[in-house]
Amino acid sequence: MNQESGILVAGGARQHRLLLRYANRHGLITGATGTGKTVTLQVLAEGFSAAGVPVFVADVKGDLSGLSQPGESAAKIVERARTIGLPERQFRASPTLLWDLFGEQGHPVRATVSDMGPLLLGRLLDLNEVQTGVLNIVFQVADDEGLLLIDLKDLRAMLTFVADHAKEIRVEYGSVSSASVGAIQRGLLTLEQQGGDRFFGEPELELEDLMLTTPDGSGAISLLAADRLMQSPKLYGTFLLWLLAELFENLPEVGDLDKPKLVFFFDEAHLLFDDAPDALVEKVEQVVRLIRSRGVGVFFVTQNPLDIPDEILGQLGNRVQHALRAFTPRDQKAVRAAAQTFRQNPALDTETAIMELGVGEALVSFLDADGSPAVVGRALVAPPLSRIGPASGGERAAVLTESPLAGAYDETVDRESAYESLRDREQREGQAAGPWRRPGGAPRGQENSTGSRRGGSGKAPKREKSAIERVVLGDGRRQGLAEAMAKSAVRTVGRSIGRQIVRGLFGSLYKR
Repeated sequence: MNQESGILVAGGARQHRLLLRYANRHGLITGATGTGKTVTLQVLAEGFSAAGVPVFVADVKGDLSGLSQPGESAAKIVERARTIGLPERQFRASPTLLWDLFGEQGHPVRATVSDMGPLLLGRLLDLNEVQTGVLNIVFQVADDEGLLLIDLKDLRAMLTFVADHAKEIRVEYGSVSSASVGAIQRGLLTLEQQGGDRFFGEPELELEDLMLTTPDGSGAISLLAADRLMQSPKLYGTFLLWLLAELFENLPEVGDLDKPKLVFFFDEAHLLFDDAPDALVEKVEQVVRLIRSRGVGVFFVTQNPLDIPDEILGQLGNRVQHALRAFTPRDQKAVRAAAQTFRQNPALDTETAIMELGVGEALVSFLDADGSPAVVGRALVAPPLSRIGPASGGERAAVLTESPLAGAYDETVDRESAYESLRDREQREGQAAGPWRRPGGAPRGQENSTGSRRGGSGKAPKREKSAIERVVLGDGRRQGLAEAMAKSAVRTVGRSIGRQIVRGLFGSLYKR
């Protein structure tokens, strides 16, 4: 694909192409149910893949698995291509990797409790501000005690430990009430019943596996099976936000590239912002604003433009607007808001057109060659080259069998972490009263001969500031390539042989 020509998305009075060098300026796909958003997403995903750009997208309805299969020359598709003025096309499949948090329809996806951090985990458990503060204390105590939080049983063990030592903890960390600990435990039980416990553990997802390319240079499309995941909407929204934060924190700054390193589609984006605290929305806005310098483009897909906060909406330079219906005052407000976000076309009544669009028709405005939004135009979305509709069970199984990641994430690894360390400590010390003791047996706070509180027993080091703290809240330094590589090395060592604790991007919003 010619990078200057970009991805052909729609055609009509003129062709509408998304320029690859502006794909990291982010985008928005909106429209009512059944108006064609999924096909638009599919066209963009296979276009990026053909240009050598890896893609991550959640398959909310199960339809996007058709990306892994070649399309068919149906009469409607042929007619649409002829209307747009497309030459005869060769249908083809896109290289697809299948993922699933539950490990049923794709490679398992896992993260550690430590990487998730107390802010995101608090939202996932639906905790209030006080309970989230207690959870933050639990994480800090785990850091100071050199205890790894990997899966939910580690977190349960730490909650019990903190509750049993609440009097000692109050002096250094603050009060921990049994009611708050109980609320967190109940939240963990609900999360487990929803299947969320399968998400926490190791081997943890390696971000590099979302950025694979094929031998012929095509970008892999990582497709997350989200039809079942959508039954737990907070788990869905929190997972995608965590993944976006991990990409931001670990990818080096690269500035503007000829094409992005990865494009991230956030379908059902309203789930990210529904009932989200202001602090979390602010963090999301910061990540979206800064992640473009990491070479990542983010496209939000939702029904209503009002689902996206204004601070984020203003950063989305590439727009595809499908039909909206105006049955209520809020609907009418949404139509007006959508119309006002476009660069107006004197020959088009944008507000009226939004309500008249047919299925597969859209208002389109991408960034021009000079980086400014193009005048909005009414167009027909191009038909994809892959199948419209889901792959069969047998076809999915074949994709998994042929995957380069087959077997890499199948077996759960349960190494020594907080649960095992605290269990062994209890067995050694029983229930006798005494000073807190670290896993090595030394009383907490006792200095060694060199004056160090830690000693040389291989405990976890004090964590460094996260990327978001340094860039937005901290000392003003931007993370360079060498620093990012060093941090990546620490993460790798910690997962394999060390006891390092690496806190995720949202792991330290609340400071004691």
